[in-house]
Amino acid sequence: MNRRVPDPHPPDTSGRPSRRLSLQRDTAGTGGLRLSVSGPLDRDAFTDFLAEWQALLPDIDAGRPERIAVDLAPVSTADSAGALLLMQMETDLKQRAIAVDFLHASGDIEAMFALLREQSARTHAGPVRTDGGNLLVRVGDAGVRAHQEFVVLMTFFGEMIAALADACRHPRSVRWGDVLVSVQRAGLEGLPIVGLISFLLGLIIAFMSSLQLKPLGAGVYVAALVGISVVKELGPIMTAIVVAGRSGSAFAAEIGTMKVNEEVDALVIMGFDPMKFIALPKILAAVIVLPLLTLYADLFAILGGLVVGVLGLDMTAQTYIHQTLQGILVTDISTSLLKAVVFAVLIAGISCQRGFLVTGAAEAVGRQTTSAVVSSLFLVIIADSAFAIALHYIR
Repeated sequence: MNRRVPDPHPPDTSGRPSRRLSLQRDTAGTGGLRLSVSGPLDRDAFTDFLAEWQALLPDIDAGRPERIAVDLAPVSTADSAGALLLMQMETDLKQRAIAVDFLHASGDIEAMFALLREQSARTHAGPVRTDGGNLLVRVGDAGVRAHQEFVVLMTFFGEMIAALADACRHPRSVRWGDVLVSVQRAGLEGLPIVGLISFLLGLIIAFMSSLQLKPLGAGVYVAALVGISVVKELGPIMTAIVVAGRSGSAFAAEIGTMKVNEEVDALVIMGFDPMKFIALPKILAAVIVLPLLTLYADLFAILGGLVVGVLGLDMTAQTYIHQTLQGILVTDISTSLLKAVVFAVLIAGISCQRGFLVTGAAEAVGRQTTSAVVSSLFLVIIADSAFAIALHYIR
């Protein structure tokens, strides 16, 4: 069986090649057919190609094959319209219970295929059915949704770790200009609010503890109490909360807006990896910024305690600083910085992941931005609890 559909559209005067579909029996002995696709697969070829495909379907029905191999090697050019045509071919064949294999597809076609299939799955995926009167059904639906979200989150973090490892092996592939821009937005522009909150936090801790320790004649220990509590716990976690609310939400909103405007889809079609192109600079910036902001916050919190120590406890600045340095160990500072790095990865990672989940209109951007802040804060608290337990048993 070797049939060729007559080309109703011969080459025009501009020399543009005609579109052809050639159907023949597969010589591999599989009992299937082989369809050769040649010429350009683009928007201009859409109508003519679709007409040829519809004319070829009766021949396919007559052959009753179990499988068709579509050879895309002769394709000269392709765009998203061409990928849509191939998906239409796949849909028509699946409706006839015929398996289809696309052979020799270029990287551009495979990328567009993946994008169109993802969008199609989102469009046809209906919500989980719920029964408002059945508690077991609601619990089961919640478990299914939690499992799906966990799988998506772990998949994203796996891709993020792979991107970070690739950035370590090939640092020149990182878009360092975008990293510096994110460092400025998340770090330099956040110094005032981080400094103010940390100063007031240290001042409040010192004031409240002095009310309890001063009557006992132990006011000198206020300095060590403030230093230890801020460096070991409150400094990293308060800085993480500020960064999550200020920068994490900005990451999610920025990527979500790009999704709404289909800029992320355009990057995929052009062959760029959104993880490396968009998310990786933000994650690296957070990893750089958060430990530095943590040290900055520790310093201002100690200054806040110093004000109370000098004005309320009649201590000299030298005495207060000496007591603080005696209470803080090098391991306290190192574990604080380690916490800051982990918090940075969690905040930036979950914020970028929520941004990529945006679908629909501007309302989805706000919803995923809120989810990014809440989820990142929850993960930060969980990670801090794990650190507290692990460090207790390590020591």
